[in-house]
Amino acid sequence: MLVVDCEMTGLEPNEHSIVSVGAVDFERPTRRLYEECRMWDGAKVEPAALVVNGFTREQVMDPAKQSEADLVHSFITFAEDMGDTTLAGQNVFTDLYFLRAAAIRAGHTAWPFAHRIIDIHSLCFEHMIHRGLQPPIDPNKHHSSLNLDKVLNYCGIPEEPRPHNALTGALCNAEVIARILYGRKLLPEFEQYEIPWK
Repeated sequence: MLVVDCEMTGLEPNEHSIVSVGAVDFERPTRRLYEECRMWDGAKVEPAALVVNGFTREQVMDPAKQSEADLVHSFITFAEDMGDTTLAGQNVFTDLYFLRAAAIRAGHTAWPFAHRIIDIHSLCFEHMIHRGLQPPIDPNKHHSSLNLDKVLNYCGIPEEPRPHNALTGALCNAEVIARILYGRKLLPEFEQYEIPWK
């Protein structure tokens, strides 16, 4: 399983750019990747996205940083020797679509990742139901409000630090997956936090 988190300049893969990616090899969790890049030429930047990820406009346009194409190439290379490259994370379909769009822009023809994903929201929703708990519903939008911070709290872990960092996100995702799927801790960064249902 390849646990991933991306930070972007917005939410549309064909309009916005990746600015950083974090990844954890779930089977070998000391094996990690963190890469930053400049946005692709012509990409849009949403000010709200920069508030979330903590980058400035100057940082996401920095010509000294590698290109988005080089970043996605590093990500693909990181996954090459893994036995299971199923992408996993919170709302990981967004990361998948951004990485795939970046690979297409870069001219990569051998996209190695499937559309099958492991999504933390679904895992946690099912886990709560199985324990007889009601997953939280947004009273105004009338849908699940089970975001990563709520999932972390459910698993006994404090909220993710702000601003978001792609590697921190990937580490949080990996720890949550280990606790929900296997009932065990995974990473030393979270060892101090007990699993509430054990």
